[in-house]
Amino acid sequence: MPRHTAPLAAAATATAAAALTLALAAPATAATPSKAALPTVGPWQATGSSLVSSLFQNQGLATVRAFGGDHLWYTGNVVAPDAQLKGWNHVGDPDFSSGYVVEPYQSGTASPTSKMFRVYDTANGFRSSDFVHKLVPGEAMNNSFAAVSRDGQWLVSGEWGVQNRLLITPMPKVNKAADDPANDLPLTGRVVLDKPVRDVQGCVFTTATRLVCSSDDGYGTVDGVVRPLLQIDLANAPDGQDVAGHVTALGPLPMESACKADGQPAFETEGLDYDTATGVLRVEVVQPGLCIPLTTVWEFKAVPQAVR
Repeated sequence: MPRHTAPLAAAATATAAAALTLALAAPATAATPSKAALPTVGPWQATGSSLVSSLFQNQGLATVRAFGGDHLWYTGNVVAPDAQLKGWNHVGDPDFSSGYVVEPYQSGTASPTSKMFRVYDTANGFRSSDFVHKLVPGEAMNNSFAAVSRDGQWLVSGEWGVQNRLLITPMPKVNKAADDPANDLPLTGRVVLDKPVRDVQGCVFTTATRLVCSSDDGYGTVDGVVRPLLQIDLANAPDGQDVAGHVTALGPLPMESACKADGQPAFETEGLDYDTATGVLRVEVVQPGLCIPLTTVWEFKAVPQAVR
């Protein structure tokens, strides 16, 4: 099951933002089906699942290495008060790299002109810095996820709806082109997709040239697969410029709940995390109907040679 997050929560009490970000207790373990009944999604075999709070932990998660251990950092529907006061009303799926946690925020204003990435420095008491990106012509206001390249230099993010691209900016605090939060965080390139994708909630690098993404697409935009786990293979590792991306729908994510899924609200796929040390992929799915206060965290391991 996901690891306890209390050590990080204790360290983060100095700021309201981090206190809201981190879970104060370990997620409850869900009833796990027999091994024979555990689902597979393409090359990924489920190994179990757990339940977390939809209020505080449903938007995404990231494995954070700090204080000599590994911990899970969650984002949820509750947005830090100081971020709300600045006009940011939604936080998406986070990521962790090079000692920094990065969270994507989007604006709640009527006519947004920017989006924001909040970066926490784990080596300095989780002190946060806000890096604002001004929207370029044609860019959607949504800021669904943050995915840091394996070399730590580039940040890939995504918009909502049907899209044929992902966005590339320098990784704040790590890339010299984005070391000052007073400056605009520039859009330097795109992942140009060979198939359109819909409602991507999270992406994570499993290798230098491969992204695995969770999609809440209820229409089967990619190869007719509803709410799929996507794989995007890049022509080369991100370098800040445009790069081609080949999209594959690996299969539908598991939608399992004690509550009926034939009403509203329905299942909703959310963010995901890949633990490079253990090879564990975690994907969040909000449960439907009366079970909406709960989010399932599915854990997967790749079959041999699936992650190259």
